[in-house]
Amino acid sequence: MIFGLDGIEVGLIIVFFCLFSGIMSGFPVAFAIGGSAVISFGIIAFLDQGGILVHQAIDLGSAEYQALIAEGVRRDAISIFRYPDLPRTIEPLLQGGWEDALNRNLSFIVNRMNERVLAGPSIETLLAVAMFVLMGITLERSRIANDLLTTMARVFGPLPGGLAVSIVVVGAFLAASTGIVGATVVTMGLLALPTMLRNNYSPELATGVIAASGTLGQIIPPSIVIVLLGTLAGDLYATAQEERAALVGCSDALTYLGEPAVLSVGTLFQAAVIPGIMLAGLYGLYAFGFALLRPEKAPPIPSADSDGHGRGKGHGLTWFLAVPLGIVAFAVAANSFGLSGSQTIAVDRFAAQGQTAELRTNVSDDCRAAMIELHGQEAWDRSVATQAEIEAGGGAATMEERELSDEQMAEARTQALVDAAPVGSGLTIMLVMFALIFALAHGVMPDAQRRPLYLGVAGVVLAVVVDILTLTPLSSPGTVFLLQGIPFAMILIGARAAFARLATNELLRVVFPPLVLIVAVLGSILGGVTNPTPAAALGAAGAIMLAAYRKLQEEGASGSLILMSSFALVIMLLVGVNFDLRVNIEEVSVENWIAFGVAQVAYTVAMLGLVFACFVLARGRVLSPVVRETAKVTSMVFAILIGSQMLNLVVISFGGEHYIQDFLRSFDREWVVFLLVMLVLFILGFVLDFLEIIYIVIPIVGPVIYGGTMDPKWVTIMIAVNLQTSFLTPPFGFALFYLRGVAPASVTTWHIYRGVIPFVLIQVFALLMFWVFPGIVTVLPDAFN
Repeated sequence: MIFGLDGIEVGLIIVFFCLFSGIMSGFPVAFAIGGSAVISFGIIAFLDQGGILVHQAIDLGSAEYQALIAEGVRRDAISIFRYPDLPRTIEPLLQGGWEDALNRNLSFIVNRMNERVLAGPSIETLLAVAMFVLMGITLERSRIANDLLTTMARVFGPLPGGLAVSIVVVGAFLAASTGIVGATVVTMGLLALPTMLRNNYSPELATGVIAASGTLGQIIPPSIVIVLLGTLAGDLYATAQEERAALVGCSDALTYLGEPAVLSVGTLFQAAVIPGIMLAGLYGLYAFGFALLRPEKAPPIPSADSDGHGRGKGHGLTWFLAVPLGIVAFAVAANSFGLSGSQTIAVDRFAAQGQTAELRTNVSDDCRAAMIELHGQEAWDRSVATQAEIEAGGGAATMEERELSDEQMAEARTQALVDAAPVGSGLTIMLVMFALIFALAHGVMPDAQRRPLYLGVAGVVLAVVVDILTLTPLSSPGTVFLLQGIPFAMILIGARAAFARLATNELLRVVFPPLVLIVAVLGSILGGVTNPTPAAALGAAGAIMLAAYRKLQEEGASGSLILMSSFALVIMLLVGVNFDLRVNIEEVSVENWIAFGVAQVAYTVAMLGLVFACFVLARGRVLSPVVRETAKVTSMVFAILIGSQMLNLVVISFGGEHYIQDFLRSFDREWVVFLLVMLVLFILGFVLDFLEIIYIVIPIVGPVIYGGTMDPKWVTIMIAVNLQTSFLTPPFGFALFYLRGVAPASVTTWHIYRGVIPFVLIQVFALLMFWVFPGIVTVLPDAFN
C-alpha cells in the first residue's frame, strides 16, 4: 500500500492527476481525455502487476458480515464507510489481472460506442446537438446579434443602466437561439463592451453583465447543456429507479413509483424555462438598481428623435399594452365560458377502462412495506379500497364487455357534438394573433391609411360569425376552407398592410424574425408537438433562411423566394392539421386529394427556398465557415463523449465507481449527498468544461443522486445552474477567460473579477430559491403533463 491508502484510492488519484495534466498540457481536450484514460490504465496496470496496489475488500465470509445480513441489512448498504470495523481481505486491484481488465474495457468500449454514439436509443437526441449548433452559429455569423444589440440599446438606452439591461435581453435572445456559452460571451464582448465603455459605463458592470448574460445559454432552452445532460440523466434515472425497486423487492420501477421512471429532454426544456427567465430578470434588476444607486457609472443614453408618426401622449400605452392585453383577456374569457375550445367529437368504440387503483396492490410483502413508506399509508389504503371495489364489481371489464353498441355510439356522438365549443381553439389562436398584429401595426403608424387594417379586423369578426353560424365539428375541411375563404382573404389583405407597417419599426423588424424562429422551435418542444430533434432541424433550416434573407437585403436583391418558402411552410402546417393526407388508404375524398397536391406543391416551394438560401449563403462566403464550425463543434462533442467513456471504463475496471458510490450512500440524509455532489461539481467547473463534467463525473455520481426520492427534473436543472455558477466564479470561470480574450487592454482582469461577483451571488441566491421552492422548476412541466 502507498502512504497507507487503499489501492482504489490511489487509482482514483492517478486517474485525476492524468486527466488534469492532460487538460493542462494544451492538447485538444477530446484527445487529452482519451489519452489520460490510456496512460492512467497503464500506470495502474503496472503497479497492480507489481503487487504495489492492493484493495482491502470486506470479507464476505466473516461472521460479522453474515450477522449483518441476518439482521436484515441489505447487501448494498454494507460498505467500509458504514462499517469500518468489518474484517477485510487483501485482493488485487484488477481482478483477473490487467489482461482481463483490458479485454473487458475493450468490449465495453465497443458496446458503449454502439449504444451512445452509433445506434443507441439516445443517438436521435444527440443529433439535435449538431442542428442546434448549426442554428446558433448561423445566427451569430449573419450579424443578427449585432442588430439585436444596436436596437435594444436604442430602446433601453434612455433608462438608468439601459445599456446593461439591453445586454441582458440580447443575452437571453442569443441563449434561446444559440445555446453556446463561449460564442455568446465572445460575440457580446466584441460588440457591446466597447460601446458601454465609450458611454462611461464602469468596466466592472460592463464585464459582469456580459459574462453573466453569456452564460444564460447554459440554462435557457434550447441549451446544448440540457440536451446532453438530459440524454444521460434519462438513462441514469431509469436504471437507478429500476435498481431501487429491485432492492426493496418490487418487480419494476412502475410498480414501486406508481408512474414510469422517464425523464426526457423535452421535459427538461419545460423545467428550464422559468429558471432561465428568472435569472435573466434578476440580472436586469441588478443592473437597473446599480444605475439608480450609482448613476455616474451607468448613465442613461439620450434616445434618438421620434419618427414623427403623430403619436399622442397615451398612444403607446393604449396600442402597445392596453389593446393587446384586452384582446388576450377576451380570448381567455371566451375559452373560460366555453365559447371557444376543443371541437373533438371522436368517440371510442370501447368504453373507458373505468376506475383503476393509483398503485398496484398485488405485490410482495417487502414491496408493500416499501410502497407504504414511499407513498404513505393513506395512498396505499385508498388503492386497496379501489381495487376491492373493482373486484367486487366483477373485476376489470373485458374488451367485449366494454364495446359500445351502435345506439350507444350514436348517443355518444350526439352528446360530443352538443358539448363541442362553438369556435375551435386553433381558429381562436390564429385570429388572436392576427388581431394583435393589426393592433401593433396601428400603434406603429397611426397616421397611415386605416382602411386595410379595418378590412382585416372585419375579416376576423366575420370569420368568427361564419364559424358559429354555418360550421359545425362535422363540417369537412373542404367546406371549412370554402366558407372561410372570404373572411381570410380580408384578413390576409389587412395582414399584408400590417406587416409592411411593422417592418418600418426597427425594434419589430429586428426582433420579430428571430423571435418567431425561437417560438417555433421551443413551442413545438414545450407544447409536446415534437421532440427536440425535429425541432432542431426546423430551427437550423429557419436560421439558414433568415440569414439568407438578411444577406439578400444587404445586397439590395429581392428575398421574395425566401418569403414564399416561409409562407409555404405555413401552408403545409395548415393543410397537414386540417386534412387527412394519407393517400394509400382505400377511400380518399376529392378534397383530400386536392389538399395532398397543395401540400406537395408547398413542400417543393419550401425545399426550393431552403436550397436557394444555402446558395445565397455559399455565394456570400457565409455557409462554408458555418458548416466548418458546426462540424468542428459537433466532432469535439462526440470525441469528448468517446474519450470520457474510455476514462469511465478505466475507473470502473478497478472499482473506483462503486467506491465513490458507496461513499455517497454512507450518508443517511439524501440532501447531504446532493449538497456534497453539488459542491464537487462546482469546484470541478473551475477546471473542467461542461462536456467533461457531464460525461465523466455525472455517470459516476448519477446512480446515487438519481436513485433516490428527489425529482429528477429538479436535480438536473439544479446541476445545470450550478455549472453555470462555477463558469462565472473567479478566478477560474470559463466565461471569464472567454471575455478576457476579447476585452480591450483598458479592462483589467481585476475589473472582470469584481464585476462578476454580484452576478455569482445572484446565481447562489437563485440556487437557494430553487432549493426552498422547487415548484419554480417543476410547475411548468407538471402543468404540461
